[in-house]
Amino acid sequence: MKRVSTERQRISNSTVSVDSSGDLPSFVVAILRQRLLQWYGARGRDLPWRRTRDPYAIWISEVMLQQTQVKTVIPYYTRWLEALPAIADLAAADQTQVLKLWQGLGYYARARNLHQAAQQVMEQHQGMFPSTLPEVVALPGIGRTTAGGILSAAFNQPVSILDGNVKRVLTRLIALERPVKKASKLLWQTSDQLLDPVQPGAFNQALMDLGATVCLPRTPDCGACPWSDSCRAFQQGMQNELPIREEKAPIPHKVIGVAVIWNDAGQILIDRRPQSGLLGGLWEFPGGKIEPGETVEECIRREIQEELGIEVEVGDRLISLDHAYSHFRVTLNVHHCRHVSGDPQPIECDEIRWVTLAELDQYPFPAANVQIIDALKQNAIRRSPKD
Repeated sequence: MKRVSTERQRISNSTVSVDSSGDLPSFVVAILRQRLLQWYGARGRDLPWRRTRDPYAIWISEVMLQQTQVKTVIPYYTRWLEALPAIADLAAADQTQVLKLWQGLGYYARARNLHQAAQQVMEQHQGMFPSTLPEVVALPGIGRTTAGGILSAAFNQPVSILDGNVKRVLTRLIALERPVKKASKLLWQTSDQLLDPVQPGAFNQALMDLGATVCLPRTPDCGACPWSDSCRAFQQGMQNELPIREEKAPIPHKVIGVAVIWNDAGQILIDRRPQSGLLGGLWEFPGGKIEPGETVEECIRREIQEELGIEVEVGDRLISLDHAYSHFRVTLNVHHCRHVSGDPQPIECDEIRWVTLAELDQYPFPAANVQIIDALKQNAIRRSPKD
């Protein structure tokens, strides 16, 4: 026992040099694995999806965590599993319910893919989440990293991952001096080589935690890092310069005219976006991009005629708001409108409905449209007669 303890101490105290080839000596790999798992045992985050081996629950968490912070995901994850606790429940759910549960998380294709994948699991795998890499990546919305996260955490299979946090950790570890997008093969090779074959689930979670809590994008806490004396970026004082960032093109800005169309019964017209494309399957207030030389009012009248085949009278402005998406930003100029003539038709959408203000909460809307609903409610309160 004393001999084993002495050996562990020797490994713990040793300084390990990592080169930039991605081909790590076996003794280096062993030390890095041990240090990371020891650190994770003491410093790892207690997250709800880490308290289960249910592949469905882990799958939901992995998809929600794509491009979304943990603190944002936790309440959504809890609500989702309360409403849809099993694959069969998700597969049988109406898409409106699925998108409503997802509302506010963004990147709505993730929710649509979860829904489709659950139906595929029921049809092709008798309701049991598959346990092989080819079967898992064949499901809609699941790539290699998501599959690795599920298979390692739920089935303890030695399948590596390479999410944004892991890319940053490995880039600094080997001091990769070229953009991450141009070194995907090398980073996957490094992730594969480092993965602990005995505790792959814990190792992958530890690697993600290291990137999320210590090896931060702008102010890495190198003093708390179990890999700092092995990290080439830290040794060379380059940790704040890596990963190398590629120059991004300016983000386009779209100015949109939006109509809240009322009928004589006090109902509002909403439409459902096509399934494909941005915000597919969500409901919205109709409108479109303001063309050069066009006023907001002219834009709204034209767009409503083109999209729904009706004439409207454009009234007072309700609200103007800015919203940013991943690749562009928009300014929405929202006006009250009155339905004048014509029967609404779903010309450029999947479905249309007349609903009351109170019924709007039953439908999944994009985040920017939720702000419009809030403004409508506030406007209704202001206009209501005093007791």
